[in-house]
Order: sequence, then structure tokens, then C-alpha cells
Amino acid sequence: MTLVLHGISAGKGVGIGKARLLRRGYFEISHYSIPARYLHDEVGRYRAAIGAVRRQLEDARRQIPRDTPLDIFALVDVHLMMADDSAFAYEPVRLIEQHRCNAEWALQMQREMLLQTFRAMDDPYLRARAEDVEQVARRILLALLSERPEPDQAGAPLRDCIVLAEDLTPAEAVLLQQQGVRALVTEAGGVASHTAILARSLGVPTLVGLRQASQYIRHDEQLIVDAERGALVVAPDARALRHYRRRAQRAQRARALLKKLTGKPALSRDGVAVALRANAELPEELRAAHECGAEGIGLYRTEFLFLEREDLPGEEEQLETYLRALRVMAGAPVTIRSVDLGADKECPGHEPRTGGHVNPALGLRGIRRCLKDPAVLCTQLRAILRASAHGPVRLCIPMLSGLEELRQVLSWLERAKNELDAAGQAYDRALPLGAMIEVPAAALMADGFAARLDFLAIGTNDLVQYTLAADRLDEEVSYLYDPLHPAVLRLIHLTAEAGARHGVPVSLCGEMAADSRYTRLLLGLGLRDLSLHPAMLLEVKQAVLRSEVAAASEYARSALAADDAGAVALLVERLNRSP
Repeated sequence: MTLVLHGISAGKGVGIGKARLLRRGYFEISHYSIPARYLHDEVGRYRAAIGAVRRQLEDARRQIPRDTPLDIFALVDVHLMMADDSAFAYEPVRLIEQHRCNAEWALQMQREMLLQTFRAMDDPYLRARAEDVEQVARRILLALLSERPEPDQAGAPLRDCIVLAEDLTPAEAVLLQQQGVRALVTEAGGVASHTAILARSLGVPTLVGLRQASQYIRHDEQLIVDAERGALVVAPDARALRHYRRRAQRAQRARALLKKLTGKPALSRDGVAVALRANAELPEELRAAHECGAEGIGLYRTEFLFLEREDLPGEEEQLETYLRALRVMAGAPVTIRSVDLGADKECPGHEPRTGGHVNPALGLRGIRRCLKDPAVLCTQLRAILRASAHGPVRLCIPMLSGLEELRQVLSWLERAKNELDAAGQAYDRALPLGAMIEVPAAALMADGFAARLDFLAIGTNDLVQYTLAADRLDEEVSYLYDPLHPAVLRLIHLTAEAGARHGVPVSLCGEMAADSRYTRLLLGLGLRDLSLHPAMLLEVKQAVLRSEVAAASEYARSALAADDAGAVALLVERLNRSP
């Protein structure tokens, strides 16, 4: 009998396939002795498993889209570090040799010891790492058992299947996408969970938050994931299968048609021009932005230069990186955001001296951190200024909350210019300077920023979480994280109005810009400049081409007057259905 379960949509599209249930439970592990003459082979077997896990994680990290939030990269990096650490790389080997036992049992002994140690720690952050220990140990065990995989475990063939799991780590989600799964379903998670964010970037139809779904689904049962409507169809009949197969075929044809929009101006039906730029970080993203016809880079993240290294990047290294970006974009403007370290993104060995991170998201991050460590800021400012002599560069400052911080930035920028003047270095003396509007204080002070700056850039990911006091990655409060909350829309509108009054362009970046469901609403709120992941640019362009800004503005006024996000969602649905 057909059954329909409902969850939270993450990503888009339809996936049709047989169910594969990934069990989180630990396997039953055999314990047996190894004759002395075979100990060397058993140690080799364990080391081969560790090597396989390292390769899996490294491959997974390379495949994560670079527009994905950096905390997802950090989670994969934690697992890589654990796999490289002596606790997993060497201690089980010692146990194999000492107890003359099989590798699985040695891993089990080490796992239990590590779990006891982490769970006994006072620090809640370190205590939470016990879950990472579980995941790394499970991955090593799967590698050891790879010669005899269970039919319902990760070793089974997964191509064209729909995977159901309690939850998935970022590395697991990437590896599953690489194996050709049709869709992902998790029992845990919210719309802003790691799995949901990553699935949208990977283009895999995904549902999250289907509590206890595994109780209703059998291994190899036919499933349909409708990520547009948040529905999981279990054991569909022939009529449902025909319907969803037609939808999947239409979606495939629609993706092919999108490519024809490359190079076409983003002009609404009533003649309003919209600039569509790309968020980027690494060379492959820059190339993708150029190939899809982005009108420049609206957000060039620079954190990758600082992460996973013991030293700080020098001025020449940074300059060469920024020049490469300019060369790839071939004359289109590149907006470089000064480094946004802090919270979950740190440069090892160069953390500022503080009294501890009670709440990192509200602590020393973005420009706050740079002003505490001006040597980092000045080096980067000089490199960006020097790059501006070779092409159109804009400088954007993250996490500004008041004009005093801006005055400090302007002072350091002037100092950097004086140093370059003294050295005879060329730069654009009219380098455009802008502010990221990502905390409510900045949005409320938008008039002050617009009067002093050349552009504003709204960072919706942080603006939503700071406005609603809801960590977008915390499953307990993720239901509160909603970009359609009227308070968020009013702050966006307030910023757009401030820009219009002062003749200063206002762009919007973040996941909201990349979701074509919100395109008409954003145009109605006064936005004319969107920056998003290159993979979503053509879909958003199509939404612009089908929009009428005058009509969208009427709906936006109603949304601004709404009482709650639910009412706004209904308005957006009506707006998107309108001709």
C-alpha cells in the first residue's frame, strides 16, 4: 500500500529508486587471536583501512562545493585529523601486537577508551567530539569489513538508490553523491542543517527531519523523493511512478534549456535590469562564474588563504591570488571580502588572545578580529590595493556593526595607502569600499554606512540567524531560522531603501539569493544586484526574466506588513504563481 511521509525539503527535484537503509548502530565485532606469524599481516590490514579512510575523506573534501559554509569543511577536517592522529593511526596497531588480537577488536578497545575519555571532559565542545570519534571509528571498521559488506550497509552498491539514514556527515553526503544515489533522506536535521546545505550545493534531491521514517520503510522498497513538496512516497503505484517520471524528465529538459540563457541580460518583463554576480573562492568557482556569464564576483571569500596552515599568508602570496581571480574574470569586477576569521574558522597558531569562546558566533570574528590583529588586516589591505591597479576590484568589510568600527577600518586603509605611496606601488586611489550588512545593528545603521561607503552587501545567512537569535545549524532551534520572517524582510528593505536614498548600490548574497523561489520577492523589496553560487545563477536569471517588478513590489509591501513567516510564505507562493 502506498504511504506518503512528509519532511523538510532540502535541494530540489525528484528522485526515484530503491531504498537503502544505512544503519547507525555499531556492528557485532568478532574477537579472535592472531598467531604471531600473522601479526604483521593483521597490522598491514589495519593500516590499509586507515589509508582507505584518509583517501575517502580527502576525496570527499575536494568534492564539497566551495560555496558551502566553511563549518562543513571544518567537520570533514576534524575527521581527517582524527584519522591521522596516533589515537587511531598507531594505538590500535600497538593493541594488535600487544594482545595478538584481530584489527576489529583492537579498534573496538581503542574506540571505547576514547569515548570514555571524551565523555568525561568538562568542556562541552570537547565532549561533543565523542560523536566524531564514533563516526571515524565506524568508517575505519567499514573499511576493515569491506570484503564482506552487509546488504543494508554503506558497502552495498548505491547507484540509482535512495539512501535513508538517521543522519549523514558532510563527508558521507559527498561520497553518496559520488556513488550516484538518486536522493537522500534523513530522520534528523532541519532546513539549515549541514546535510541540507550540502545537498543543495550538490544538487541531490533531499528530505530531512523525517522522524522514525525507517520504521515504515523496508530495504529495497520502491521510493519517490519529491523535494519540491517535501514528500516521501513509499511503495508508489504505477500511476504515481508515471507522474513522477514525467516530472523528472521535464526537470531534465528544463536544465538543458537553462544553458541557453548564458550571456543573456537579466532583464525583467517590465524592463528592470538585475545584476547577477557569483560567490566564489577557488579557481574552479571563478571559472564556473565566468562560464555561466556572471557579471563579476559579488563575494570573493579569502578565508581559504588562512585556514589549515601554521603561517600567515604574506602580501605577495595574497596579491598573486587576487590577480589570478582578476585574470579569470577578464575585466568583470571582483568584490574581495576581507578575511572573516573567528567563530568556527581559525588559522592554527594565530588565534587572538581572548578570555575564551563562550559564544563564538557573538565573539571575535570578521572585522572585529582583524582590528585586534591589525598586522593581518594591513597586509591584506596592501595586497588588495595593489591588485586594484590591475583590474576592477572592490573591497568589502564583514561583520561591521557600527560607524566607530568603520572609522577604524578607514584609518588602517589610509595607512596602507601611505605605505604603498612610500614604496612607489600603484593602486586604484578610488578603490570602492563597502560593508557587509549581516547583523541587525548594521541594517538599522544602513543610512550611516550608505552615506560613507560606495556599496552595501547584505549577507542573509548571518542576518537571519542574528535577527532571530537562532543558530541555523542547531537542530533544536532550526525551525526558527526562516528568511521569510517579516523582521528579516524589513531589515533587507531598510538597507535597500538606504542605498537608494544615497545612490549607493546594494547587493544581496547568501543562500536566499540562490533560491529562485525568493527572486521575485527580493526584486519587490528593491534589490537589483544578487550574488550567488554559479550553479544557481541561470535558474535565478530565468526567474528574473519571468518577473514583473511592479507586481512584485505590491506583494513585497504586503509581506513587509505581515505578522509572521507563514503569511509571507503564502504571499510568495501567490507571487510565484502569478503570470
